[in-house]
Parts: sequence; structure tokens; C-alpha cells
Amino acid sequence: MSQPAPIFVTQPHLPPLEEFVPYLEKIWSNKILTNGGPFHVQLEQALCDYLGVEYLSLFTNGTVALVTALQALRITGEVITTPYSFVATAHSLLWNGIKPVFVDINPVTLNLDPARIEAAITPQTTAIMPVHVYGHPCDVDAIQDIADRYNLKVIYDAAHAFGVRDAKDRSVVLNGDLSVLSFHATKVFNTFEGGAIVCRNAKIKKHIDHLKNFGFVDEVTVAAPGINGKMSEFNAALGMLQLQHIDQALARRQQIDALYRERLQGIAGLRCLADAGEKRSNYAYFPILVDDEYPLSRDALFQKFRDENIYVRRYFYPLISEFPMYRGLPSAHRDNLPVATAAANQILCLPIYPALEREQMDRVLELLIVP
Repeated sequence: MSQPAPIFVTQPHLPPLEEFVPYLEKIWSNKILTNGGPFHVQLEQALCDYLGVEYLSLFTNGTVALVTALQALRITGEVITTPYSFVATAHSLLWNGIKPVFVDINPVTLNLDPARIEAAITPQTTAIMPVHVYGHPCDVDAIQDIADRYNLKVIYDAAHAFGVRDAKDRSVVLNGDLSVLSFHATKVFNTFEGGAIVCRNAKIKKHIDHLKNFGFVDEVTVAAPGINGKMSEFNAALGMLQLQHIDQALARRQQIDALYRERLQGIAGLRCLADAGEKRSNYAYFPILVDDEYPLSRDALFQKFRDENIYVRRYFYPLISEFPMYRGLPSAHRDNLPVATAAANQILCLPIYPALEREQMDRVLELLIVP
């Protein structure tokens, strides 16, 4: 008997191919493939309109955008960040010669815990880099209050947070000095590969735009040691098409989230993170925590899913602080990060994406019920 088709944690939301053909025809006809072409310009404005921001600069991916954001603000020394994230968060610091200082997370939200930030500040601290984990907003007011008191910059890794709004009903990416989005294929809104920096004013956007294009100001003037971080016309065209479908995709994700929560009630040993609520979440992921009351360990449950061709993920395990390039840092010691360590050992992300069918959800949920 053949095994059922695999189910992944996420799959890229792709519009019908026939809808993309006219965009390709325009690219082929005008022969502009990159370097700020028509679709690039259109997508920047369309994203500003959709997200409710004034200034946004597109990038080839979110990691290059993080590296460039740190360059744009001339961040040096030490930056306080979370160990509970994808490695690109901390890697962007190392690429800039900056020392990451890891601080523990809040046990309810799994975001950087503002109550632990001040104790980690030293004379070398220049910035805070929090992450809106799973698309749930950080405590942006508390973080900004600390940054203001200590004269620190704040750069948000908002890779998961497309379309999310904060407690003041503003786009969450308006917080901090800069916010960085990812448009990777696994994200809620994707351009296959892509990313963006959201900034506060035209001056910093102009500087960022120079940095992402080798530092060129014009044909004969290079003002900074920039990088090639430009988004291609192909990716920007896909983004323009994706925007036409994004609201339906977000609504479907919310439905799947609600169904999971309803069906998981009462299963001892499995805990869902609190629902941040409509607009304060984009339902980018569906994480559960597996504790000692559950009959199987987290890793045994993970393997049970893999054996059934269901590719759940342990986002984020191991912690960034446990990788070789970071574990020698004093702040990386497990004793400093008890909440993050516990979460990393309990977390399991279940499949969630617009095309996930009810029968596939039933397969996932049946495997969680242990006789």
C-alpha cells in the first residue's frame, strides 16, 4: 500500500500559473530584469500601502536585509538579542563584527523578555534586536522604553510578522528604528526569495537603497561599501500578484488555527501558545509545547510524525546559543536561558498553510492522540 502524500509544516502559497503569465510577458517585453525596474517600484509602493508604512526598501532576502539594517545604523559593539529564533538573526550580527548578547524569553509569548534586558546592558551595548516569534508581537512599548533610557537603537527581526498589528492597531513594523521582513517561500507573504527593511524617513531609506546597490549614488559615485541586495523583477512581479490573494490566505490560516485549537483542547501534556488574536497574529505557524504529562517525549512525537511522512518541525531547536560559533559566549550558557532552553526542548510546529485540507489536518490530529 502506498504511503500518503507528505505533509509539510508550511507550503508556499502560489496563485494560479495563468495569473502570473501576464507579468512574465511584461518582463520579457521591456527587458528589465533587475536594478529597480517597474515591478520593483510598484511592489515597494503597494507594500507601503498594504502595511500602512511610508518607507520600505525591497531586498533579495531577509538575511541580507538584516545585515544591511545593522550597517545602515552603524551598529557596533554588543547587541542584545534572543537565542530563540532562526540562526539568521544572530548571523547578521557576526557578519557585521558585532557580539550577540543572548537574553532569555518570556514563557508565555516566547519573545525576548523585556524584564531581562537591562541586566544585560554594558557600556558596549549599542542596540537591541528582538524577534516577533511566530508573528506574535513583542512587548514593543517596554522594549522602546528601555532603549530610550539607555540611548540604544532597536532593530526588529520581523521575518514572521507580515501584516501583524500591535496593541495600538498600527503595523507592528513601525516600531523600533528599523524592522526587517522576510518574503522567503515559507512565509505568509512570499516572493519565492525576498525581504524588506521598513524605516522611518526618506533619508534613511535613501541610505539603505545605496547600501543594497554596492553603495552607488550614481554611475561614478560610490558612497559606502554596499552589497548586492536588490530584488529582481521576477520576484517583485510575484509579490504584486501575491498581494491580490494575501487577505484570503490570512483568513484561511486563521480558520486552520481555530480548528487546531478546538480539537487540541483537553489533550493532557500539549499546550498551545495563547492566541494573539485577529490582526495581532498572521497565523504564520502553529506551535505546540509537549510537556511531561504527554505520553511521548517531544522527540518521540516528532519521529512518529516523520514515520507517517508528516514533516513537523522543531522551530526553534537547538537554540542559536548552542551552535558552535555562539556557545562560547558567556550569555549563551544554559543557566542564563532556562525558559528558552525549556521551550526549545518542548516545541513542535504543526502544518499550517492555506492549501492544507481538512483530511490532512485529521491525519495530523489523529497522531496526537496516544492510546
